[in-house]
Amino acid sequence: MTEQIRLEAGDTAPAFTLTNDRGEEVSLADYAGKRVIVYFYPRANTPGCTTEACDFTNEWSAFADADVAVVGISPDKPEALAKFRADHDLKVELLSDPSKDVLRAWGAFGEKNNYGKIVEGVIRSTFLVNDGKIEQSQYNVRAAGHVGRILRDWGI
Repeated sequence: MTEQIRLEAGDTAPAFTLTNDRGEEVSLADYAGKRVIVYFYPRANTPGCTTEACDFTNEWSAFADADVAVVGISPDKPEALAKFRADHDLKVELLSDPSKDVLRAWGAFGEKNNYGKIVEGVIRSTFLVNDGKIEQSQYNVRAAGHVGRILRDWGI
């Protein structure tokens, strides 16, 4: 198994500029001075990814009240992300990383155990970034109940 990046509290968050589902460029720097959750998911409109994105949307007011933005990143193309947003009326900022360069920089792409088999793919991961620094990080998260655990455990 190859060694993979794992970001931890206090690390500098890797910069990125990616295209959103509306064709606009969005950078991590756009959130300077604000806390932002950056989460990585494998594929739009799949069961776990839909659960996670809908849970973020359902808890939108809790994040807004805490002045925390939410950004979801996947390897999907912007067109697939636009359909994902429309199908589920999502409020989350959806960004496209088809090259997987940002996923790799954050340690969210690499070897993982998928039903007992080692495969290469997206590692469902979530980070709380504050002023360019990682405040919280979680790798290999389960979609079901994840947003509730973030709200509870991260004090949002």
